[in-house]
Amino acid sequence: MDEKTPPLSELQQHLQLLSAKFSERLKHELPELRGMAQTLRNTQDPEDRKQLLTRVREQLHKLSGSAGTFGFGTLGKQARELELQAVEWLEHLVKQEQGHSAFLDRLEEMTQQNFVMELNAASGQTVTAVSQAALDQRRIYILEHEVELGENLRQTLNNFGYIASHYASVEALDEAIREHMPDALIIESQELEYAAKLQAQRNDALSLLVVAPQDDFSTQLQAVRAGAMGFFCKPLNFSQLENRLERCFAQQQGDPYRVLIVDDDLELAARYSLVLRGANMQVEIINDPAMIFAHMRDFNPEVVLLDVNMPTCKGPELAQIIRFNDDWLRIPIIYLSAETDIVRQMSALLKAGDDFVTKPISDNALIATVFARAQRARLLSNALSRDSLTGLLKHADIKDQLAVELERTQRKSSIASVVMLDIDHFKQVNDNHGHSAGDNVIRSLANLLRQRLRRVDCLGRYGGEEFLAVLPDCDAEQALRVLDEIRQRFSELCFLSKDGQFSVTLSAGIAMTRSADTAGELLERADRALYAAKHNGRNQVQLGG
Repeated sequence: MDEKTPPLSELQQHLQLLSAKFSERLKHELPELRGMAQTLRNTQDPEDRKQLLTRVREQLHKLSGSAGTFGFGTLGKQARELELQAVEWLEHLVKQEQGHSAFLDRLEEMTQQNFVMELNAASGQTVTAVSQAALDQRRIYILEHEVELGENLRQTLNNFGYIASHYASVEALDEAIREHMPDALIIESQELEYAAKLQAQRNDALSLLVVAPQDDFSTQLQAVRAGAMGFFCKPLNFSQLENRLERCFAQQQGDPYRVLIVDDDLELAARYSLVLRGANMQVEIINDPAMIFAHMRDFNPEVVLLDVNMPTCKGPELAQIIRFNDDWLRIPIIYLSAETDIVRQMSALLKAGDDFVTKPISDNALIATVFARAQRARLLSNALSRDSLTGLLKHADIKDQLAVELERTQRKSSIASVVMLDIDHFKQVNDNHGHSAGDNVIRSLANLLRQRLRRVDCLGRYGGEEFLAVLPDCDAEQALRVLDEIRQRFSELCFLSKDGQFSVTLSAGIAMTRSADTAGELLERADRALYAAKHNGRNQVQLGG
């Protein structure tokens, strides 16, 4: 009995549909090319011949870039070879009619071939999709032989919102791992051999942080070879360790990367979009370069994929326009082109751009290229715009986000709430328990806010122990319920210092947007509500007028 063919995924069905549409497109484009070749044979005027040959070269260039992507590899290679001959003919004005005749013969031969079999053979190609599952809380295992240090780290991480467990021996850790695999492992450097064996048993890499008594090169090299993503020396800075832990998870699970594709080839751009969306990325497409400003501003891409040869505006020209705006300097620009000439590639990159990908590119190579650039861009953006202690937006950046959200609410006649939060008696925390303990309190509140609020909400460290949150499509009463729950949860956290355990409370003020508000007026109303909460006894949330 024959085995049944497994059903195609929705993504594969869409890709095959695009390939079929491209096949239909060839039924028109190839005869058109053949007609131009025949016209070229009979054209004597040098200027008319030059214009016609330019059109042929442009069509060949588009074919050489897109055909291979849609499974027509042979056609793509032939088109590229003929394109290079056309370029030579145009640039050097070669006079040998025999050479021209041979070129036109090959062009007509290419347009008469049947590429249907090649499409059928290519229809079975698959795409590796990146699937990521979001977890409410991360499970962290700690292997630390110093019981007091291990327990302090466990309690601190629990305050930061993780589910942390401490084990004092490899045997105890091994038993726990057999029952439930953690999301991350913090391990002493003398147990790196065990960590390496554990990594070898997994299909995906475990987030591994290493704690060592010294930071010599040999130990760090051993940690890298075991798959470590962070290395820390004793005495531990808990905030720095947790910050790295958060960064590891952010790389594995975060908001989808945003990719903007600018290409005048509709089918090719649609295919790239499908492949990248199948890899859990958000994609927008522009076919008209003049639309670049609106999409850059509203979509805020993390990577721009840019076709080099477009009829109204060349890729390097558009890249230079993008680079005119200082706000977009950090966004990587990847050129997509069938151009293989290194000199031309370097010329495009020197004008503006960060990478050059030659068409055709395989689906998985496209995913890997875009993912690597987007990941690096996000890390850099976060490093520049986010507070190093909390990972939240800095003062200026959260104010910018407030202005953006306020403009959106006024444009769409919607609402938003703004929240000012402050840790009660924070100076006493620093004075009585030390600045390290104070940092842990600030970091804990930042993590609690991040976990309890939505992804669409904007969070920033406004200054010192003060925070600002912007909650889109959330009225004041809804914000009050959410913030009061956070206030209660924060008051239940238990912090450690050299003098023992202690707890802390917070106060908050909420203001809801009004149609005529400015950002400054909204902040002032939230700040007055916060002052009222402090004045009325602290550890409470107040609504502003």
